[in-house]
Amino acid sequence: MNIEHGRGDSSYWRLNEVLGGLRTARDRWRQAHPRNREHGSATFPSRRTLEEVTSILCGVLFPLRLGPSYVRADNEEAWVAETLENGLSHLYGQIRRELAYSSTGDTDDATDLQATRIIGAFAHDLPAIRAALDSDVEATMANDPAAHSVDEVLLCYPSLIAIIHYRIASRLHRLGAPLVARIIGEIAHSLTGIDIHPGASIGRRLFIDHGTGLVIGETAVIGNNVRLHQSVTLGGPAGLLEEGRGRPRHPVIEDDVIVYAGATLLGRITIGAGSIIGGNVWLTEDVPAGSRVEQAAFIRTTAIA
Repeated sequence: MNIEHGRGDSSYWRLNEVLGGLRTARDRWRQAHPRNREHGSATFPSRRTLEEVTSILCGVLFPLRLGPSYVRADNEEAWVAETLENGLSHLYGQIRRELAYSSTGDTDDATDLQATRIIGAFAHDLPAIRAALDSDVEATMANDPAAHSVDEVLLCYPSLIAIIHYRIASRLHRLGAPLVARIIGEIAHSLTGIDIHPGASIGRRLFIDHGTGLVIGETAVIGNNVRLHQSVTLGGPAGLLEEGRGRPRHPVIEDDVIVYAGATLLGRITIGAGSIIGGNVWLTEDVPAGSRVEQAAFIRTTAIA
């Protein structure tokens, strides 16, 4: 390999100037956002650690399908017990980081107590999370003729991976760890192309067909037995002002609704139970129960000479 003389020398790159510029940029940012300074050495939750924790939790929820290959029926219980304790310990550390960063003067003892409370409540909710996920798997089997077994659904469907992450993140969000929850949601988004905000409220038996490009916003409400296809957007109204933060601004989808690929539903509208929303429809108004909404037919005519 031929390397031009001097080009591999750090002095040629003038790294001191680069380091000085980066330091200046950090200082400028911290002056513009003084909240960062208020927390001293408090650190953010680690996305990499949360990726590992979420992988552990997926395995704990479905040991024989999403756990490591050496897990078998005869060692399943022991593996779950050991692995769950390890995963919850790491999750505790990440939640404590979030609480310490967002603290407004709580003592370390108070932060520890709150993190312990969140982990305890979350752990006791895991059986209910598993039951909700079982209903999602069953909905996929019932609605997709390409699915031949529940094992195939768990192993092959990115939509189920996104839903598992959502149901974990949603519970943490409601227990008081919204940043950790959001990171878990974005991990699923990166893995699957499906973007579900943990603040959304979603009932049982959710079926997401394909799913790539799907967006479910923070205040969306979805009932039971809902079926969503790829590139569906349940979004907020365009141009929302700052005072809209935290207010209900995403659609309400009632039970037994089907929304086909590419449909965009914006604002706090209600799609009545049992309705069918066709592909590529753009909706900003309520839809009564039992409705069928489709694009207007487009007919091209060609003049005959």
